[in-house]
Amino acid sequence: MSYHSIVMVKQVPDTANISGQVMKPDGTVNRSKLPTIFNPEDKVALELALQLRDRYGGTVRVMTMGPLKASDLLRDCLYMGADEAILISDRKFAGADTLATSYVLSEALRQLAPYDIVFAGRQAIDGDTAQVGPQTAEKLGLPQITYAEEILQADGEKITVKRKVDRGFEILEGTLPLLITVIKDAATPRPFMAKRVMAYKNAHTLLELEKMIEGNSLLYLDQLKEEYVSKGLFIPTLTADELDVDPERCGLGGSPTKVHKIESVILGGGAHEIIPPTKDGMHALIDKLMEDHIFG
Repeated sequence: MSYHSIVMVKQVPDTANISGQVMKPDGTVNRSKLPTIFNPEDKVALELALQLRDRYGGTVRVMTMGPLKASDLLRDCLYMGADEAILISDRKFAGADTLATSYVLSEALRQLAPYDIVFAGRQAIDGDTAQVGPQTAEKLGLPQITYAEEILQADGEKITVKRKVDRGFEILEGTLPLLITVIKDAATPRPFMAKRVMAYKNAHTLLELEKMIEGNSLLYLDQLKEEYVSKGLFIPTLTADELDVDPERCGLGGSPTKVHKIESVILGGGAHEIIPPTKDGMHALIDKLMEDHIFG
């Protein structure tokens, strides 16, 4: 039996550079002021989906919710081996917290059904909540396996997964369709394939095609789109209207989570004492640690 997967991926700001200067007054990140990267655990989730396809057959589709620039991320997924990429983008989705994000993603998955498995990274580094995957599964009524580190076996309508827990692991069996969130140590993502880079470097969304024909009277959008679709190079975009979502549940307005303040924390050093590298010095250090109840 072959398996058809959808992987939820995200383009995230490089959080190593986040500071108060890149935060907007409404508490959201001004992403235009930060470089973006492929969310690490989402990339591992894509790798697991590709391994499942390589082993059993099937397809791997990827989808991301984000600004139009997120098409760069989708091309990266195609370079790795994804069969199809879908962009979910609308100004109405901007500023979404995990609740609003999972709502839009669940509606997109309803439209993209049928599928066997939805993969996602355990969490995104720009939020560290680990909520979007489970919330999406809940809205769809899907069983879920979180913190997956290995897919052991797929057999008909069941899949067996090794899941990381404190001080060990669990072996769980789930009934398809289901959602799986993946930890960063589950696999090493494969590099881009040169043939796929050459094949998909010109894959574009509708807006990118519109920009291509600006100022060129010899190009017509409908004909250009038809050409890209026929070549498998068209990246479809799902908007709020196409998903028929409730606007009150989307974006900033549909997000009950509010960030009231962000500030950089600087840890300053206190008093210090130099311990001589002698037997007496070591004894004095141990006595001090025991006195402070750090030892003993």
